[in-house]
Amino acid sequence: MSTRALNVTAAQRSFEWQADADPPAASGMPPRNLLPRDGEVHDHGRLYAEDEATALLTQLCEAVPFRPDELVIAGKRVVTSRLVAWYGDDGAKYGYSGATKVALPFTPTLRAVKERVERAAGCTFNACLLNLYPTGQEGMSWHSDDEPALGRSPIIASLSLGAARRFDFRHKRDREKVSVTLEHGQLLVMRGVTQHHWQHALPKTAKVHSVRVNLTFRTILLGRPERP
Repeated sequence: MSTRALNVTAAQRSFEWQADADPPAASGMPPRNLLPRDGEVHDHGRLYAEDEATALLTQLCEAVPFRPDELVIAGKRVVTSRLVAWYGDDGAKYGYSGATKVALPFTPTLRAVKERVERAAGCTFNACLLNLYPTGQEGMSWHSDDEPALGRSPIIASLSLGAARRFDFRHKRDREKVSVTLEHGQLLVMRGVTQHHWQHALPKTAKVHSVRVNLTFRTILLGRPERP
């Protein structure tokens, strides 16, 4: 997978909110909560500097065995153009949209990324779902990460690499929306009751022509049944 053309155009920077040039930790400021109510989505800024993030993106695109995602929607099998890979500790299975993912063991690279994310988020994780979007023509529809195996109020840490993309939140009750542009190397952490009250989505766009990889770290409650 080519990692060329990672530069972000001015048009792609024109959304509602932008990441700080420096991560909040570097300035001594606590991460901001992007949601106005009923949840916590904390922006930790850029966890990886530009060159380091690009090197990591290149390594993941070359080494991770990405495959099209396979889902069952309304009884029909759907194969997505979005590519996925699932890593985790032994026994970390994850079920969503009628499919169950069995984790590959963490590689040294992914374990090092996980440890850095854990230090920033202040908690530990035992699994990671990687999504690869070749261009802006691939996205993710509205959903919440509320599968039983994640527990009642899960913490989801999302690291973005590659093309800047808009990421939307929508309140389940009144459809209020919050948008953020996720930049190369940026970390976002969803926690608390966020999944109870908000959905999130990655909208498609014709303006993005380069790859984005998203690593979502989470904790699977081992032994809990997956949602059918």
